[in-house]
Formats: sequence, C-alpha cells, structure tokens
Amino acid sequence: MSNVAKLEFAASGKNYLSWVLDAEIHLDDKGLGNTILADKEASNQDEAKAMIFICHHLHEGLKVEYLTVKDPLELWKNLKERFDHQKTVILP
Repeated sequence: MSNVAKLEFAASGKNYLSWVLDAEIHLDDKGLGNTILADKEASNQDEAKAMIFICHHLHEGLKVEYLTVKDPLELWKNLKERFDHQKTVILP
C-alpha cells in the first residue's frame, strides 16, 4: 500500500479547512470522490469505503457525535454546515 494510506489527519473543528482539502484529495485518489458529491451516484461499496476513510480521520469527539450517520454525503454536509464558516487568515 502506498504512503497515502499512512497519512494521519483528524478533523477536530479547528483544522476543518485544511482537513476538507486533504480529505477531498485522498477520496479522489481512491476513486471515492463521487461519494461526497450531491449530483453523483456511488455504489454501496464505495460509500462504505468513504465512510471508513472519513470516520478514521475524524476527532474522537466528532466520531461519537456523528455515530449514527451512515451516508458519506450526509456526514460531509453535516461537517460542512458546522465548520465551513471558518476562513484562513494569513498574518504578516
């Protein structure tokens, strides 16, 4: 397996912007990008793989909070709704 699978990053709320960009890249790399797009269809197997990946990279507190969510798109939207208000600020 490649080093991509060994990369560790967990969404905690404070790092949502960088986490979401990393997660999108990794899901696309694994052929699972369609699982988080509303206008695309994905197989049950791909949805399960995406859920495993996303949940593996969530902070423990968020895992517990979203324990009952089984659909990767629904989880993706929930996280976006909760944390997407954060913006990157670059200080001099």
